[in-house]
Amino acid sequence: MIEELKALAEIGSLIIAGLAGAVIVIGFVMALYRYFSRWNAEDRETGFHRLRGELGRALLIALEMLVVADVIDTIVTEVTVNSLSVLALLVVLRTILSWSLALQVEGKWPWQPEQDEKEMQNG
Repeated sequence: MIEELKALAEIGSLIIAGLAGAVIVIGFVMALYRYFSRWNAEDRETGFHRLRGELGRALLIALEMLVVADVIDTIVTEVTVNSLSVLALLVVLRTILSWSLALQVEGKWPWQPEQDEKEMQNG
């Protein structure tokens, strides 16, 4: 019974990792489609910033999905100090990457509160 659950968890982890890859590819294609469909409707700089934002959001979602897949993999496999340290390193690196992507996409760190338009205009 336990071996079947481990096999199911491994398959689930592979599916999640595959979905993360699909999110990246689909997000990339959709962002490019939107960028080129608005090619004449807005200036290039605004369009480029929207493209970067949409690509960044797709990457953020995929990174979160990959962390979940890695956690499942680590739990399913034999837990050793080495496997836990690899998982910890992956989570730390992906978290830093997520924070830097969030800063690029949203213009603020993830823990900073939202600013309304009036506060943003005042400084």
